[in-house]
Amino acid sequence: MREIVSWHFDPDTGCPFWLDFAKRLNWDPRREIRGYADLDRFGFFQDEWLRGGPVRRWVPRAYADRPVFIFETGGSTGVPKSRISVEDFRTDYEAFSATLPDEFFPRGADWLMVGPSGPRRLRLAVEHLAQYRGGICFMVDLDPRWVIKLIKMGEIDMAERYKQHVIEQSLTLLKAHDSIHCLFTTPKLLEALCEKVSLRKAGIKGVFCGGTEMTPQFHRFAVEELLDGVYFAPTYGNTLMGLAVHKPRVPEDNFAVIYYPPAPKAVIEVVNPDQPDRVVGYGATGRVRLTTLTREFFMPRFLERDEAEREPPCELYPWDGVRNVRPFSRFQSKVVEGVY
Repeated sequence: MREIVSWHFDPDTGCPFWLDFAKRLNWDPRREIRGYADLDRFGFFQDEWLRGGPVRRWVPRAYADRPVFIFETGGSTGVPKSRISVEDFRTDYEAFSATLPDEFFPRGADWLMVGPSGPRRLRLAVEHLAQYRGGICFMVDLDPRWVIKLIKMGEIDMAERYKQHVIEQSLTLLKAHDSIHCLFTTPKLLEALCEKVSLRKAGIKGVFCGGTEMTPQFHRFAVEELLDGVYFAPTYGNTLMGLAVHKPRVPEDNFAVIYYPPAPKAVIEVVNPDQPDRVVGYGATGRVRLTTLTREFFMPRFLERDEAEREPPCELYPWDGVRNVRPFSRFQSKVVEGVY
């Protein structure tokens, strides 16, 4: 962690945003940040810092000559947040690949990505995952912002027709390419797809699924009714964190959806919503607080628009996790999730 802080506040390697930020401090982060708890000295990372430009203020000087990707958040809450990337999305998904069982996500198999297209990290990340595992990734065309707009306008029928348009694209690809054995999609789209086709009979062996509607109820429904033996890998991720992996399902968890962040690159904490500098106890509910620590992106103490229960470490992941992530209850009346 000290190495990452030093990198971002070094005039030779850091990005303009943090170098400018340091000029307003009366202390030197490179000398005084000695441990994780010291990151509290930066205060809370502000949502608005990532909205609008210039986005090059986030590009570390060490990467000034590298090709840079720009990824946006969903845009369901106004101007989307933007994050630059060089290699992080690839390294995140290469690490995630190691958690996928080859029996259900065969090496060399092709993938179908039934999720958002456009300026989303997810689109390129799933494609890279497929390629990294030796396959080709087929994709549908999906604009989730249009779905959100339709819902806000009260055009529920049109939103449903658009969803069916996406499902039709998926069915066309599944029928045309019998090499597709792996699927990424969201809970809502998975249910809609399974209403039209048996994924097992269509050749799908493993489903990697993520979205805000990933509840214990949907987890059970997917495993026991929708998928007919197809492997189900629920995930939690976003543009700012990367990808959190699911704890393998065991009966005593009763289909709770439990995730562990990609430490040490990202740390998820569950904090008291009214005192967000305080972490809640294990099993208690609170707001999700994210810290991202990579050479490309440094984001300390960001309050997500999610809530969850704090989950203790497990054998596979000896650090804190989160259970049953869902939209932050105090925001529910403001956020429209669309196809997620």
